[in-house]
Amino acid sequence: MFAAIVAVLGTRAGALLTGVLAHVSQRAERRAAESAARRAEGLVAVTELVTALADHRRAMWVREDLRLRGEDWTEARAESHATRSALTTPLLRVSLLLPFLAQPAQDAARAVYGLREASGQTALAEAREHAIRRADALVEAAGAALAAERVGH
Repeated sequence: MFAAIVAVLGTRAGALLTGVLAHVSQRAERRAAESAARRAEGLVAVTELVTALADHRRAMWVREDLRLRGEDWTEARAESHATRSALTTPLLRVSLLLPFLAQPAQDAARAVYGLREASGQTALAEAREHAIRRADALVEAAGAALAAERVGH
């Protein structure tokens, strides 16, 4: 009889242990999937922001170049307003999804805004180069953070 009780308890303990291990394994898989989804969403957000920054930088270059040359820049101004507006959503997404990138993202956006009202062609070119460097810094920071997160999980 004692052997039967031990056998039943052993079977129950084995079933319980198997259930606990399965639950722990499922939780780990779920966490890994959620982490991968967050990384993917963050990557999309950064990509959209960098694209919007490049679009606005190009629009501002065209606008300010026309203005500095004394040409009609009405259409270019409308285009720059549209591209600046298009920056809002990706900038907000990056700031909310990846708060550690909020500052580099804001710096990159401000650098692009800095093309406005350049005092001359040289200043415009310098502002453009600065904006490119800030966007590159954002990409580097995002890459480092996403790589560290991938290694950490």
